[in-house]
Amino acid sequence: MRIAEVIGKVTLSKFHPDLRGATWLVAVPLSLEAIQGQSDGRGEPYVVYDERAAAEGCLIAVSEGAEAAAPFHPDVKPIDAYNTAILDSIDF
Repeated sequence: MRIAEVIGKVTLSKFHPDLRGATWLVAVPLSLEAIQGQSDGRGEPYVVYDERAAAEGCLIAVSEGAEAAAPFHPDVKPIDAYNTAILDSIDF
């Protein structure tokens, strides 16, 4: 699981019918340095499936790969990154 910052939303003209009722976010994964407020440590943006209504600027926890599709088991969904939580704060 990684921590990422939401930087935008994706607009789709067509989508898989099993994925109705959620949004797609553009998020940037953060390293420890970026979480601590340093300017470096931000990864390449990627698209995240979101059922929790995260807004731009929110920090989210993202599961990837097989774990991203686990909440839908036994159904099979074409998900590679899933927003598992909206983070209010992070303590070190």
